This record gives sequence, structure tokens and C-alpha cells, in this order.
Amino acid sequence: MTQYETAVARYFEAWNATGPEARAKAVAAAWTEDGDYTDPLAEARGHERLAAVIAGAQEQFPGHEFRLTGAVDGHHHMARFSWELVSTADGSAPVAATDVITLAEDGRIRSVLGFLDRVPTTG
Repeated sequence: MTQYETAVARYFEAWNATGPEARAKAVAAAWTEDGDYTDPLAEARGHERLAAVIAGAQEQFPGHEFRLTGAVDGHHHMARFSWELVSTADGSAPVAATDVITLAEDGRIRSVLGFLDRVPTTG
């Protein structure tokens, strides 16, 4: 597994971790202490805020998990990958996105820039 694939695997462990303690541990393993996340709907810096954003996404989409779609593409200290938020009940995926991450020297994520490719429509 490449350093990029390892970082992305830890990223998904954090997004799929349930419970405050497991989530905090997974966030700390995935991101640097001052790591950040930015997408069109959320901005967070630091482990506590990152964990709160993840908890909020889990509350908004109960019974869903984040899954990698396709391969991780990386060079230097950057990687990009796509993912879907998938219902564990019926396999539907209301959200899809592409993220670009920057890695620190220790292999943890320093920053994430997320681009939403598909979001639920409101009726």
C-alpha cells in the first residue's frame, strides 16, 4: 500500500468511526493536530472541530458509510480520490465527491479540499 492509500484508508476510518472516543482516536490518526478540512458545506481546523464535522455528517445521514470509488492518485505530498456516501440498507449513494489531500512528513493529512460531485436535492 502506498503512503497515499494509507492516508486515504485512515481518512475513511475517521469518517466511518462511530462514537466520540473512536472518532477522536481515528481523527488523531488521520490528521495532524492543525489539520483542516474544507468543502462547500463545511470548514474545520483541528481534531475537535474535524470530529464535530464528521459527527454532524453521520447525524445527517444515519445508516450510511463513506466508501472509496476508484483508485487513489498521488504525487509529492498530495493525493486525490473520489468517494460516495452509501446507504448500508439499500446501497443508494446520495452524496459523491472528489477530495484532494496534502500530507505532512509523518504521512498524516495536513489539509483536505473537498469538491461535491453529487448532493441530494430537496423537494
